[in-house]
Amino acid sequence: MKNKVVMITGASKGLGRALTLAFAKEGARLAICARTENALLKVKQEAESLGAKVLAVIADVSRSRDVDRFVSITEEAYGQIDVLINNASMLGPSPMPLLLDYPEEDFAEVLRVNAVSTFLVTKRVCLGMLERNEGSIINVTSEAGHIGYAGWGAYGVSKFAVEGITQTLADELSETGIRINMVDPGEMDTDMHRLAVPDCDYPLAKPEEVVDIFLYLASNRAKGITGKRFSAQSEEEV
Repeated sequence: MKNKVVMITGASKGLGRALTLAFAKEGARLAICARTENALLKVKQEAESLGAKVLAVIADVSRSRDVDRFVSITEEAYGQIDVLINNASMLGPSPMPLLLDYPEEDFAEVLRVNAVSTFLVTKRVCLGMLERNEGSIINVTSEAGHIGYAGWGAYGVSKFAVEGITQTLADELSETGIRINMVDPGEMDTDMHRLAVPDCDYPLAKPEEVVDIFLYLASNRAKGITGKRFSAQSEEEV
């Protein structure tokens, strides 16, 4: 990953923070974003302390104007984007309402943040990747986006959409050098999981324990792999 440009959305905490630090250790040049300034700048400082060059931008990637600004600043600073990890997401109301009880505004916001952002950032980043005919895109999904579970509401529906975006784009880009895959990180010890399962009484993986599959898919070792779904905690295709 030495000197590759890696863009990570939703990088201020949890998995996004863990991915930022993992790629920093591998020598990547980083472009990270989040909506929360203080937390994002803290992650930037952590990554820079590892020797990485880090561009941190406050942005809401569910808004096309913010997406264009974030990508344009990154391309101006680094010249290109080699790897995109669409990680930004939100849970929605906690405890999560049943789908038939879900407030319409909350439902729309969760889909906008989790699914529309994936579409917008990928669409914009692909412009440069297509010019070079090369790039790796990794979308973060969930078991709740692969199997419908009662009580997971808009979050689960949004991750089904992310999986559909991944599969459709992988097919559309199959004749190019751009590969697009998705990773289910599994249950992790994060703020989001505590909101989703407040009474959890079993051990959970730490975010930094699930980063290896992302490093692999971002690397040249994964050339030719596209349209696949991986489980981070088993590092197997599922």
